[in-house]
Amino acid sequence: MNTKYSILLIEDEQTISDFICTTLKTQNYKVTTSTNGTDGLSLIASQCPDIILLDLGLPDMDGLEIIDKVRGWNNTPIIVISARTEEDDKVYALDHGADDYITKPFGTHELLARIRSAIRYCNHMNTIALENTCPYQAKNLFIDFDKHLVTLNNEIIHLTQIEFNIVELLAKNAGKVLTYNYIITHIWGPDEIENNRILRVNMAHIRRKLERDPAKPEYIFTEVGIGYRML
Repeated sequence: MNTKYSILLIEDEQTISDFICTTLKTQNYKVTTSTNGTDGLSLIASQCPDIILLDLGLPDMDGLEIIDKVRGWNNTPIIVISARTEEDDKVYALDHGADDYITKPFGTHELLARIRSAIRYCNHMNTIALENTCPYQAKNLFIDFDKHLVTLNNEIIHLTQIEFNIVELLAKNAGKVLTYNYIITHIWGPDEIENNRILRVNMAHIRRKLERDPAKPEYIFTEVGIGYRML
C-alpha cells in the first residue's frame, strides 16, 4: 500500500480495539483510537481521518447519535462495527449516513475488504469533485454516465432506462451500501417505498446482463435484508 490512510477507531472494548489496531498497522494504516463518543467526535474534527470505524455501544452515547452529528458537517466514510445484529439497527445506521456495517464477531479479511471498499468510494467521490464527471470502471465493466453507455468486456450492454438508473445510482456510490428504501425512493419515489419486489425484479434482470454467474456476483453485491453495494 503506497498511501498511508488514517483510520479513527471509536471502540470501548480494549480486546477488540487492540485486535483491530494490530491488524490495521500491519497493513500500513495509521490508526488513532478513542474509547468514547465525546473524544471520538473531537478527533474527527481535529484530525480529519480518511475512515471512521465506529462501535455503536459506547459508554457515553449511542453510536447512532455520532453518525447523525458527523453527517451534519462531514462526509468521511463511516464503517459501523457492532454486536447489534437486528436488521432495524443496520438499516437505521445506513439510512442515517453510515457507509457500511460489520457485525461482531468478524474476521481480518472481511474487515480489510470493507476498509478497501470504503477507500475506493472515498477516492471515487474525490475524483468526481475534481473532475465533475467521472466514468465508472471496475474489472471489465465500464459505465459512461454522460453517454448512458455500459460496456462489459468491450461489448455494449443494453439496459432499460430504469435498469441504467439503478446501476448509475449504485456505481456513483461504489463501495457504499445503499438500503432498499434509499434505492427505491431515488428511482421510483417515496410512494413505492413498501414495494421491494419492483427492485428485486429489476436487479435480477441487471445481474443476468452484467454477471457471468448471478449467483456469484462480481460487481453488485447483496447485503441480505439491507440493500446492495457495488464494487
